[in-house]
Amino acid sequence: MSAVDSPAEIEDQVRSWVDDHWDPDLRLGDWWQLLADSGFAHPMLPENAGGKGWGQSQAMRVMRALAAADVVGPPTGLGYMLAAPTIAEHGTDEQIERYIPNILNGREAWCQLFSEPVAGSDLAGLQSRAIEDGDEWRVTGQKVWTSQGNIADLGMLVARTDPDAPKHRGLSYFVLEMDQDGVDVRPLKEMTGRTFFSEVFMDDAIVAADAMIGDRGDGWRVANTTLAVERASIGAGMASYAKAQPGSKVNAFDRRVGDVVERSKRPSSGGHAPNVGMKLFDRYVELGRSLGRLEDPVLRQELMELYSDLRVNRMNIQRARQKSQRTGGEPNIAKLIDGELHRRFRDVSLRIIQADGMLSGPSSSTDPTIAELVLYAQAPPIYGGTDQIQRNILGERVLGLPKEPGFDKNTPFSELPKNV
Repeated sequence: MSAVDSPAEIEDQVRSWVDDHWDPDLRLGDWWQLLADSGFAHPMLPENAGGKGWGQSQAMRVMRALAAADVVGPPTGLGYMLAAPTIAEHGTDEQIERYIPNILNGREAWCQLFSEPVAGSDLAGLQSRAIEDGDEWRVTGQKVWTSQGNIADLGMLVARTDPDAPKHRGLSYFVLEMDQDGVDVRPLKEMTGRTFFSEVFMDDAIVAADAMIGDRGDGWRVANTTLAVERASIGAGMASYAKAQPGSKVNAFDRRVGDVVERSKRPSSGGHAPNVGMKLFDRYVELGRSLGRLEDPVLRQELMELYSDLRVNRMNIQRARQKSQRTGGEPNIAKLIDGELHRRFRDVSLRIIQADGMLSGPSSSTDPTIAELVLYAQAPPIYGGTDQIQRNILGERVLGLPKEPGFDKNTPFSELPKNV
């Protein structure tokens, strides 16, 4: 790995590379492959996994440079955000070579098969069962709140391989092929009108033995890598470059990249909640000014509280990006702040538009995306681990508070009472 002396050097590298390779007439699949080959698609990954081995602050410089260059960024989705870092850390060389290149070039989309109807907050209590059958495993069970399950080619699956082991030690982590007879994906329509989540039913779904990530029974440790990356990523927000969804089902590879960039600049007609950050804050201030509401002392106070939260979040993210974190709980703190930011943005937006908050879409005389945010704001404090779970983790693992009363951690899962 070559040394990088300053943020300016990183930006110069990216700018120079873009100048040499960007062409608005390129097909999206070709551009993603160029980006993957450069190491800039996911620079935090180690070099053997297609990255540059850089830290998060350096990686963010890359993403900001791509946004400033007005080009299409790397493929979005859970493969990029969660699967690639997890496989890079726990996978074999063969698994890294099999899975990560097709994440970075967008050829395969991923979903996360963790939560179950009776095992969401208590994820280690999951009951989906994987039974060994020769050189493969057969999986039966149900998952829910599976983000982008309806477009996924592959899934990160945690299933119970030993019901007689303690619940945290009887789990294994697999890569599941979604397109098979034993997998039934049923999209869930949200009150926002979207179908971002699905429930997934598995009935003798087949997983190859070499698709187990990490050792047998070590799935909880591998899953915790995925969860830590997820919480840190949720709290950090998203870069503002043009984006496109990966995978064979979306099949956007022949799209002209210049068209992807132009489409990203058009005003949203709803259906996607805006990113909660300084750009949205500035947008709210301008909206309040245009409606003559900025002289309201209550609104001004709420705006300043929101601004303060944004600044605190930015400083926490900077701290979380350090390789040696101060407490180890920075990803959990970032996840908590993200949920609070969504609630504050919801409340401030309704304070600004007042009775117009009962309207949405073309009927609204102000900003139709606010209705989407108001409906969506209930989700971030729940997905990726509820606020209560984050506080439990911080209390027990960071502050050293006693755990809640419960069964001995060595009790076999088969002897524990089950949620039904």
